[in-house]
Amino acid sequence: MMDSFTFPGLTTRVVFGSGTMGRAEEEVRRLGHDKVLVLSTPHQKADAEKLADSLGGLAAGVFAGAVMHTPVEVTEKAVDAFRASGATAVVSHGGGSTTGLGKAIAARTGADQVVIPTTYAGSEMTDILGETAAGEKTTRRSPDIRPETVIYDVDLTLSLPVGLTVTSAMNAIAHAMEAFYAPDRSPVIVLMCRDAMVAFRDGIPRLIDDPRDRGARTQALYAAWCCSTALGYVSMALHHKLAHVFGGSFDTPHAETHAILLPYTTAFNEVVVPDLLRPIAETFGGGSAGGGLWDFAQSVGSPLSLKEIGIKEADLDRAAAIAVKNAYANPRPIDPGSIRELLQVAFEGRRPGD
Repeated sequence: MMDSFTFPGLTTRVVFGSGTMGRAEEEVRRLGHDKVLVLSTPHQKADAEKLADSLGGLAAGVFAGAVMHTPVEVTEKAVDAFRASGATAVVSHGGGSTTGLGKAIAARTGADQVVIPTTYAGSEMTDILGETAAGEKTTRRSPDIRPETVIYDVDLTLSLPVGLTVTSAMNAIAHAMEAFYAPDRSPVIVLMCRDAMVAFRDGIPRLIDDPRDRGARTQALYAAWCCSTALGYVSMALHHKLAHVFGGSFDTPHAETHAILLPYTTAFNEVVVPDLLRPIAETFGGGSAGGGLWDFAQSVGSPLSLKEIGIKEADLDRAAAIAVKNAYANPRPIDPGSIRELLQVAFEGRRPGD
């Protein structure tokens, strides 16, 4: 029980269920818009065009150029397309890359956002925008970055490949992990994070056995919403900083980077806040939060070492230097030596504590 806390309340409207993408037009009109630009990655362009067709006269076009880590040069092209289209809102259809682009447009133009996530990445409920420029990723938070409406459609996740299902879920778990020790956490967020851990623990193995298990997909998408909400209402620390270092400076894949780092960043901070991270240890077993997450990751086939995503041992010194360049809050003090040691264990893929 917390002695004191401040909870600002949830501001994003959430529409959750099966077939809910069909309510996109209704949700756009509810926000008072009559022209929207639909966003996606190149890979999901056909899906975005299908969505635009379903919106009829509401759709002012499709911009299918979203890419990982939201590079500013892509955002500039998207903003030009948005302004040329006459749209006053965006509908972001896809994973974290598309959601990030929608946020970047909104931050520059004041556009409203309707987000329709297709993975468990979890940026849709947040006021956080991460952008990459000149080889580094920076983040900022602002109320105008937070989407107005999020439509969660379980049907859109039924075809999510098993590999992406796993890494996307581990990415989401990382949001909840850091929320457990965040200085601005609240009982509401902690309860959501506890619920999410159990839902992912039980749901992901079922999805490995049957990727189209609708009950397990519902469970996992619910967990993703919980984790995304946690990310959006507390401050993040070491884990997300390191993920941004590798994504922004080494162009590593977003979900896989989070998945790999998770057991090691958890173990690093568990040294000083074991009580706060106990819900993770209780959920996943293994004798510790970091060890339990490593065991779960191994059991579901999640990548475990930085080597697997192309990082070389020679890169670790540079990564550690970038990670400590700017001061930020973290439960355990951060110094170049301890971060370098953490990265070495993550590079080798060793179980924390072994």
